[in-house]
Amino acid sequence: MARPSRTAPPVTSARRRFLTRPFGPMYERAIGRPVPGLGFLTAVTIILLMGTLARNVVGRRVLSWGDAVLERLPVFGRLYPSVKMLLDAFSPERRSGFKAVVLVQHPREGGWAFGFVTSEVVVESPTGKQEMNTVFVPTNNLYLGDVIVVPRADVLHTGLSVEEGIRVILSAGTATPSRLPRF
Repeated sequence: MARPSRTAPPVTSARRRFLTRPFGPMYERAIGRPVPGLGFLTAVTIILLMGTLARNVVGRRVLSWGDAVLERLPVFGRLYPSVKMLLDAFSPERRSGFKAVVLVQHPREGGWAFGFVTSEVVVESPTGKQEMNTVFVPTNNLYLGDVIVVPRADVLHTGLSVEEGIRVILSAGTATPSRLPRF
C-alpha cells in the first residue's frame, strides 16, 4: 500500500494568478514585464498596514466607545471604573498601579502580610497631619484583597520588584526569598 505524499502540492499557475491578481498587472504595466511575487507582497503589506491602523486608531476608538457604554449601565457602571483600574494595575503594559512591594501588619498586629503600595496620602486629623500609604493586600485571589491605609513608618519595604511580589502571592509564599532586602 502506497503512502500518501507529505510534500505540499506544487503551486499551479491558477494559484499564482490568485495571489498576484490584485496588483500584479499594475506592476507589469509600470515595469514592462511581470515580476513574480511582487503583487502578493504588496497585498500582504497593505493587509498588515490596515491591521496596524485598525489596532492603533480604530481599535482604540472601539475600546473607548465600549468603555463609555459599560459606564452607562445602571449597576455595572458604578463598579466598572474601579474594576478597570484594578485590572490595569496587573496589566503587563501598565505597571504604574503598584509602586512597591511591602510588608504590613495585617490582619492583626504581629502578623505580617505582603502588600502593594498603590498611593501615598496625607491624612489631616485634629491632632495634625500624618503621612500614610495606601496598601493593597491580596487575600485568597490576586484580584481580591483589602485596601488598608497605614502610617508610612509602619510599612517595611521588601526591595522586591512588583513582578517578584506577584510571583510570591501566586505561589502561596513558596517563592518568597530567604532574605528580604530593606531600604
